Amino acid sequence: MTTRKLDLAGLTTRIVEPSSRPTSPDVASTVVLLHGFGAPGEDLVSLAEVIDAPVRWVFPEAPLELGGMYGDARAWWLLDLARLEDELRRGAPRDRRDEVPDGLVAARDHVTRLIDQLVARYPTPRLVLGGFSQGAMLALDVALHREIAPSGLILMSGTLLAASVWEPRLPKLAGVPMLMSHGRSDTLLPFGIAEVLRDKLRAAGAVVDWHEFAGGHEIPMAVLAAATKFLARN
Repeated sequence: MTTRKLDLAGLTTRIVEPSSRPTSPDVASTVVLLHGFGAPGEDLVSLAEVIDAPVRWVFPEAPLELGGMYGDARAWWLLDLARLEDELRRGAPRDRRDEVPDGLVAARDHVTRLIDQLVARYPTPRLVLGGFSQGAMLALDVALHREIAPSGLILMSGTLLAASVWEPRLPKLAGVPMLMSHGRSDTLLPFGIAEVLRDKLRAAGAVVDWHEFAGGHEIPMAVLAAATKFLARN
């Protein structure tokens, strides 16, 4: 595989392509994956080596740098870390469905512009959008607000938030295939709320391939195997 680094919409972006067809416009699918809160910009890049799919992978770095955290920690929007640490200490992750985070609109605009530039540079028949944790939430938010729905969504360990904004828009994802995964022991984002989001998406007509697992806030190999099958179909 070949990896290049570009600036798209002001975001440092890593693009990974099959070595047999570097920079080729005829790659069938482009897959954009957004990393989670507190991760470095290259956090998900290794998935391109693990998920066996002949696609163009796109991994943008979130624009916000988090000072004081380990390594090159970044975020799409900021969190109340003191509150988050208290929740983790008590083992009581909260239901975020009524929250519309400050910075969500700015993050959506950044990723939407990135996708527009990406599609102009690499026109492909299919665009799959996804992410992990905060990246999964942002991927869904972008999909709900873009005029053209993605060909597919990969939502790993995300949650329902901004329900007042999202719910009226869910029907626009009718017929869109989605891979959703969540750990039953997730201490950061409640498993039950992920189930609520799954059910709302299905009720709106989305085609949800649901994968729950015994672990916590993570991406296990079983989910990566499911992603390989998902991308083969979509």
